[in-house]
Amino acid sequence: MSLLDTGIPAVVLRIDRNPFHHGTLGAVRSLGRAGVEVHVVADCAGSPVRRSRYARRIHPPPAPGATAEEILAVLRRVAAQVGRPAVLIPMDDATAIAAARLRADLAPSYLLPALPATLPERVADKAELATLCAAAGVPHPRTLLPDSPGRAAEDAGRLGLPLVAKWSRPWLLPPGSGLRSTQLVHSPRQARELHARTAEAGSPLLLQSYLPPGEDRDWFFHGYADRSGTVRAGGSGRKRLSWPRGAGLTAVGHWTPNSEVCALAERLTSELGYRGVLDLDFRRCGTTGRYHLLDFNPRPGAQFRLFADSAGLDVVRALHLDLTGRAVAEGEPVAGRSFVVENYAPFAALRSAPAGRELAWYADDDRAPGRALWALWARHVSGRLRQRLAPPAGPVPAPRPELRGAAPVPGGPGVPAVSAAPGGPGTPGAPGVSGTPASSASSAAAVSPASPAFLTGYPAAPAAPTSPATPASPTSLTDNEKASS
Repeated sequence: MSLLDTGIPAVVLRIDRNPFHHGTLGAVRSLGRAGVEVHVVADCAGSPVRRSRYARRIHPPPAPGATAEEILAVLRRVAAQVGRPAVLIPMDDATAIAAARLRADLAPSYLLPALPATLPERVADKAELATLCAAAGVPHPRTLLPDSPGRAAEDAGRLGLPLVAKWSRPWLLPPGSGLRSTQLVHSPRQARELHARTAEAGSPLLLQSYLPPGEDRDWFFHGYADRSGTVRAGGSGRKRLSWPRGAGLTAVGHWTPNSEVCALAERLTSELGYRGVLDLDFRRCGTTGRYHLLDFNPRPGAQFRLFADSAGLDVVRALHLDLTGRAVAEGEPVAGRSFVVENYAPFAALRSAPAGRELAWYADDDRAPGRALWALWARHVSGRLRQRLAPPAGPVPAPRPELRGAAPVPGGPGVPAVSAAPGGPGTPGAPGVSGTPASSASSAAAVSPASPAFLTGYPAAPAAPTSPATPASPTSLTDNEKASS
């Protein structure tokens, strides 16, 4: 007998157009296996997700960049088709932000955690996150918000090169612009040129001190903060292999207990009064040993199924149990359990896993998505390769001029730059801070669309060797292809 209330369905919501978002399939399977009726509101054309036996129905999603009113209209239409209240599970930042703002309008058709309406937007905003970390005493890379292209070039000198450039609200980036949410910058000129595209990007540019990747440095935390604020389910994990190497999504992850990472996650969650599913990315500083929070994702991470405990509880099931008034009964952690994304780490999927392993796509009880993956993936990769090899269509258009009346960029005159908690790398006087470039890669390589400067996630140093377990990428990851690590 299922512990979940199988009379209350679930609606999995995603706006981004990534057909290989394995977290969506994980949510469908997790609840479907427990007997819950699962509806998917996402673009599943060309995706293995639509083949899952646990997806009751696929509904057309809102368009990318949809307004809150447009998202509300789509969800109301889906609610009329479902016919009874359902647990809503946003799977990307844009839908998590919209759902929190629309919570009152979505009731009683949808069940959602009760939290401040703007909190998901604040934690997902890269500039706002720096402020929140400083207030909570959680280490975060030193962050500056330049108010002009010239100031961006000056700040590059202050932080030291290379540095990380991020758009504050990456979900607002226009499709086809060539802009990436996160980029490794090697020169003041690059910083200046990026800032000149602020109006086009739709949110401010921020610059951060660079924490180089390395062995045992990339960690993540998944959890569910219940109605009382207690963090349940989930745990801490270590990224063993990413795709592309050193940056981007988690291709192989291990459940690895880490009391320091867990304490930081619980401290920040408590300070903010956060409720719901969370996915946090950390990087350990090789000099100080401190764990720095890089991202706070207010929704399930793509590899959340790594943290299925001995009782089968994961963060998505915890969400359903809590919102339907049932007890969240936790089992024992399964330390050493691994999660492998087969299309990014095929050889790792073949290795033995004594502590247990879950594959992102293949499952004995739901084989169709795994079988469909390889043909769809080959088609996707070949299409991207043809795009990369095609001759350019013409000159690149000049950046659009800044719109009149646009909101002032945070960090402007009279607005102090945002810095990390005292003592973090990049903070004046902190140990291990250096302005010496950590990479000898040329500026030309840094701005190539195929270079790590355009990889999503926290960038790695360029020219990292390719692992035999990592398929060569025909082009860099787009933001839609970044499943949260």
